[in-house]
Formats: sequence, C-alpha cells, structure tokens
Amino acid sequence: MSQFRDELRGGIGHAQQAVVKAERAGLPHEAYLHRARLQDLLEMAVRHGVDTDDWVVPSIRRGVSEDLARAGD
Repeated sequence: MSQFRDELRGGIGHAQQAVVKAERAGLPHEAYLHRARLQDLLEMAVRHGVDTDDWVVPSIRRGVSEDLARAGD
C-alpha cells in the first residue's frame, strides 16, 4: 500500500505544480485540465482510504471544488 500511496502523492504533487504553472502562464483551460486530473486522483485516494488533506494547497482544492460546482450547473 505504501508504494500506491507514494505514487498517488507524487501524481497529486505533479498535478498541483502543473495547475500553478498554467495559471502563472495565463492558460486557464490548461489549468482546468490539470485540476480535473487532480480531482481524479483525489477521488482515487478516497476510494482507497488515503487521506490527502495535507497534500493539496487549499487554494487549489477550492479551484477543484469550484470546477465541480460549475460542472453540476
């Protein structure tokens, strides 16, 4: 399980870095795509009982939540 957890954490970290990079470059659609990947990884973590609360920057987690809310409209 620790290898899975480590890989998941690495993927979440990469997705967050990609979100920040895209936002700084002024590429909102690319940032959205990286947040969508991050959401997929977070859902996978939930399914496997992995706590990710400390892994995701709050502002990025809010962005993921906002994307989900817009998709539900």
